[in-house]
Amino acid sequence: MRIHRYASAGGVVVRKNKVLVLFISKRGEYRLPKGRIEFGETPEGTALREVREETGCQKLSVIAPLGEQGVEFDLRGEHIIRTEHYFLMKLDARKKDCGRPEKMFKRVWLSWEGALAEMTYAIEREWVRRAQDEWLALNAEKAGENS
Repeated sequence: MRIHRYASAGGVVVRKNKVLVLFISKRGEYRLPKGRIEFGETPEGTALREVREETGCQKLSVIAPLGEQGVEFDLRGEHIIRTEHYFLMKLDARKKDCGRPEKMFKRVWLSWEGALAEMTYAIEREWVRRAQDEWLALNAEKAGENS
């Protein structure tokens, strides 16, 4: 079996305590936006580019890195070894200001609990969990500053 190694980056996008996920109706999957890191790109740059392309949402900002994690799986006769980088992002606009997502995707805004329940793959549930922890910590800091 051929081994294929590469790195990818993506984001967990939040707006008003709702998480943006992509539904792929053809496969019945709920996924996070991500894509392959191209030559010369940083993981953060790739994450922003891929999330913008796949979701149609252009006004995004990175709030915090969520880390990186390796995943391995077999797909179409290849053994894939991928390093994933994820970032917590926020939508700096209204949800209705987003353009069209890529053709295969439907944008879905879910609660944190809904996103954790619906994600198709365990690794993506882990990214949502990390993003929720970071989001809650950042908002607790802000609340403390305003006291």
